[in-house]
Amino acid sequence: MQTNNLQLLAATNNKGKIKELKELLADLPFELKGLNDFANISEVEETGTTFEENAILKAKGYANQTGIWAVADDSGLEIEALNGAPGVYSARYGGADSGYDKKNEMILAQMAQTGSENRAAQFVCVMAISDEKGEIKHLAQGVCRGKIAFQPGGTNGFGFDPIFVPDGYENTFGELSNEIKQKISHRGVASAEIIRFLRDFIII
Repeated sequence: MQTNNLQLLAATNNKGKIKELKELLADLPFELKGLNDFANISEVEETGTTFEENAILKAKGYANQTGIWAVADDSGLEIEALNGAPGVYSARYGGADSGYDKKNEMILAQMAQTGSENRAAQFVCVMAISDEKGEIKHLAQGVCRGKIAFQPGGTNGFGFDPIFVPDGYENTFGELSNEIKQKISHRGVASAEIIRFLRDFIII
């Protein structure tokens, strides 16, 4: 990979994820592309049963289709009182077409139904990076432990951010600044390792 005009695919259509990755990779000489920048991209089905399997499937699949290096992640929220749900099905929880406002309401309702006082939860993110030939070059995992709030808070971030309070804080991810979130979030931790890999092994 050459240092002039480096292109890296963020293998997602999620605008929130692309925005976060652009901020995290801001000091590296990459032109970050999204799936929307390419025509005739076929969706890679997330048929894996773990975050790692799905991240690998997406990184390999989209790298093969676009012909450039690709970084893909699979992430989700695991809640102890719900036996680890929604887990790898986080994006499809309550229906793939339902918005996160509905998903968050559903989780809070389910938490209330359990009657459990245990609100422990964690965000998990696994990121995979593939070269242009679809060969996986590195895997990284990030975990952020915390608890589920009793009601949504804040409009920052995306997804389950308004109902997750990370350990050591009283506010939800939806209320915390981007700077704090980038340092402690599951995606921030995994991205930091991916960035170290890109800096040490790709940029010549």
